[in-house]
Amino acid sequence: MIVVTGASGQVGGRVTKLLQRPHALLVRDPAKAPQTDKELKFADYSDTAAMTAALEGAETLFLVSGREDPNRLAQHKSAIDAAVQAKVQRIVYLSFAGAAKDCTFTFGRDHWYTEQYIRETELAFTFLRDNMYLEMIPRLADEHGVIRGPGGDGRVAAVSYDDIAASVVAVLDEPQQHDGKTYTLTGPEAFSLQEAAEKLRLRYVPETVEEAYASRAHYGAPDFEVAGWVTSYQAIANGELAEVTDHVERLTGRRPKELRGV
Repeated sequence: MIVVTGASGQVGGRVTKLLQRPHALLVRDPAKAPQTDKELKFADYSDTAAMTAALEGAETLFLVSGREDPNRLAQHKSAIDAAVQAKVQRIVYLSFAGAAKDCTFTFGRDHWYTEQYIRETELAFTFLRDNMYLEMIPRLADEHGVIRGPGGDGRVAAVSYDDIAASVVAVLDEPQQHDGKTYTLTGPEAFSLQEAAEKLRLRYVPETVEEAYASRAHYGAPDFEVAGWVTSYQAIANGELAEVTDHVERLTGRRPKELRGV
């Protein structure tokens, strides 16, 4: 049995539609549970006891990272502890490209520490490190069609939800073959935000870091969230998201989607 988390999200929802092996869906909020004939389980990552009960009998856990939250790492640790207590055999974790304890993108650090915590267990594991979502690129633009941020001339190898989900399913179909491996999932090319804006008929306005924080202040978002937004652009500028790999094609047998104009 496989348990798929994040089943109401963009990646998890696609995974459960593609996956042919028997699996159950684990969702946090019953109100957001998808319509499905699969077994539904309900638990919050932070509730270790509920997670343990939900994972009883599972061999493999597909763990989608939790929502952006200042306590996200603690939530991940709780879910991993539950997997250990439930005697799950392996975790397939959806991580992030360039995850490191000192990476520029602040949310990427949570992924690195989560990977290390999984490594410290006796569970088998596979890490799928996806680049920025391809579908998010046009959504970076404001209501005036302008992408603003301190991305400089850096490049990003964004990857689509569909290619990520297909890669996950390829791993879940034969999980033993991927134990202990890390895959970096990217699109077929790395492009600059200027190139993306031109292709999407948008406009790119580079900002300094100070300008980026100032231009986002009106949202009233928590400091950790604003830092995540700004540092994602900085990671692009620093070249940390520019690596292009063939891992999607190796896993799925197909070329990943590229950014297309509108």
